[in-house]
Amino acid sequence: MVAQSLIALLFLLCLAQATSPISTALPGCRTACGNLTLPYPFGMEEDCYMPGFKMTCNDTFYDPPKLFMGSGNIEITQVTLDNVFMEGLVARDCYGELSTSSHVWTNIENTPYTLSYARNRFTAIGCDTLALLYRATLVDFTSGCISLCADDDSVANGTCAGSGCCQTTIPMGMKRFDALLGSVQNHTTTKSFSPCSFAFLIDQEQFEFSVPDFIRFRSRSTVPIVLDWAVGNQTCGDANKSGSIICGPNSGCVDSDNGPGYKCRCNQGYHGNPYLAVGCEDINECEDPTSNPCVSICTNTPGSYICSCTDATAGDGKRDGSGCRSATKTFPLVQVVLGCGSGFMFLLVISSLIYWGVKKRRLVQMREKLFEENGGVLLQQQIASREGAARTAKIFTAKQLAKATNNYSQDRVIGKGGNGTVYKGILPDNSVVAIKKSMVFDRSQVEQFINEVVVLSQVMHRNVVKILGCCLETQVPLLVYEYVPNGTLSDRLHGRRDYSSLSWQARLRIAVETAGVLAYLHSATARPIIHRDIKSTNILLDHNYTAKVSDFGASRVVPLGRAHLTTLVQGTLGYLDPEYFHAGVLTEKSDVYSFGVVLAELLTGKPPVSSQRSREEQLLAMHFISSMERGQLFEILERRVATEGDRAQLEEVAQLAERCLRLTGEERPSMKEVAEELERLRRFERHPWAQQSSDEGSGRLLGITGYPSDMDSIDNISTPID
Repeated sequence: MVAQSLIALLFLLCLAQATSPISTALPGCRTACGNLTLPYPFGMEEDCYMPGFKMTCNDTFYDPPKLFMGSGNIEITQVTLDNVFMEGLVARDCYGELSTSSHVWTNIENTPYTLSYARNRFTAIGCDTLALLYRATLVDFTSGCISLCADDDSVANGTCAGSGCCQTTIPMGMKRFDALLGSVQNHTTTKSFSPCSFAFLIDQEQFEFSVPDFIRFRSRSTVPIVLDWAVGNQTCGDANKSGSIICGPNSGCVDSDNGPGYKCRCNQGYHGNPYLAVGCEDINECEDPTSNPCVSICTNTPGSYICSCTDATAGDGKRDGSGCRSATKTFPLVQVVLGCGSGFMFLLVISSLIYWGVKKRRLVQMREKLFEENGGVLLQQQIASREGAARTAKIFTAKQLAKATNNYSQDRVIGKGGNGTVYKGILPDNSVVAIKKSMVFDRSQVEQFINEVVVLSQVMHRNVVKILGCCLETQVPLLVYEYVPNGTLSDRLHGRRDYSSLSWQARLRIAVETAGVLAYLHSATARPIIHRDIKSTNILLDHNYTAKVSDFGASRVVPLGRAHLTTLVQGTLGYLDPEYFHAGVLTEKSDVYSFGVVLAELLTGKPPVSSQRSREEQLLAMHFISSMERGQLFEILERRVATEGDRAQLEEVAQLAERCLRLTGEERPSMKEVAEELERLRRFERHPWAQQSSDEGSGRLLGITGYPSDMDSIDNISTPID
């Protein structure tokens, strides 16, 4: 009787909770701005929001009021516990308009928000349109697309495949982007039907292209953009360890899938705001007339429900189960067993065995599903089909890599980037590896992931970073590389001040080694491979400062009988081949151009992009070429290079870089020619008896000594990622 009373009381309490209104904000806090409602952790008043989640409601200058992020000028149109929606600017370039907005940007750095890579697409509209998307603050991502058409009759509504409209994805973890517009013929041939070009980032679910957009977008200044958000910068595991996790009762923690931090989610069977102290509240499934799960008697329980039948019927009482039917048989033995304590224990044991069996089977099924989604089956087929590849690419288990990194402990982090983290791993045989764990994994990027594993598995070159294997049974795939201790060439040229400077001899050797890799990829593999993203951050340095070319995710294998590929423009600002950007045609000469920028970096020590130079010379390639044309090479060389290098040798290397940087691919040398020329110049450096004496004016330029050796003892730095 007492037990029945307690059950009845519990039922009434659950019912009372289910019928009470769900709270979404802190008590006493303003929640509405016009027709927008803000759930906690967002808020507009002091002590009503978590750090970083402040919003401002401007009801002084706007009627109805408008909501803005923080105290800034980014307009917010919707806030949910999943996403925030903002208004982004549209870049515009029109025929005959002197004042245009061909360059726009969005910056949400130092906020808990990240541009949603899953929802947003970079989009360009027009029939004479070149659109560039780049991340200006990090200068490590450049993409874009080209939209061309002869007339509006050839343009199809609803598609953005390059005729009148084009689209491309954005990378994960992006917090700032710049959109820049250009045209091929200044809209002179399309002005009658498409006088303008437009470029913007937009929520793909709120946009469908149509031909009238050529004109309609002239009066449209903003478009909707979706932001992801997360709490803090810790994972759920780290937040639990430190005791700082903020998820309320009846909720769980989920790591962010687009940058650092985590989010809270109500457990199944509960709803509400998991960030509040009261936590999530029980859902009364029995009270929902549209989805009542039972055909007869429904009893709500915390987080779930129980369906049962009347005494005169039998079955499970569920709509999607056996329901209830007339009872035609009795089972005295079962009734006796169920009527005693031993029967209860019997059912408890059986149900526990079933539960754990189902859970284990689901775990196996989940791993198999992740393996398949991450390209595991296709990857195994690709590896098995390539001679020698199976010996170099191993499939690791999640358990092996978790143990190798001490469960991805923070003290094992050796590098962080916009797309993820690299951990130092120690395998059971005590070998040290670098394990790259992405923040997120876009299912559309499966091909790119497989591409890197397969390409690196078949490329056998001492100056290419070795891939040891991967793991495909986790939410995001993991890549395992050889451990490269001395960071990147970019670190060495543009990194921290306490890094020792590289000697000219070391720079020339690195150039020779890198050129040799590209020549090998273009000429010595079964089918030519275009790296597509050669830059100083993708050239790693081992303990001997030997170059190791990395990051083959964007590389492309050229089919037999073809000299080029037509593909979406992808690369890095400052290294991107202008011919490839304008025509979308990728050739081996695109790698040559990018390598020319690296040569200019080695000579000048300057970054590929700098806002400190004039607008015409912000790109190192343009600055280098213009300096060469003015005969000012030795004014832009890095001091140590000018000190240690032979004048004639430096001039020849600079001339080679200038040839690599020519705007037309046909005028550039092949990578094989570049590699041979650099090797010849390096041999020239090796034999001082072949050089003219410094008295004859072709020796050391400045006569300054005292630079530290490039082999000086320094601290190991992290293996970088992109």
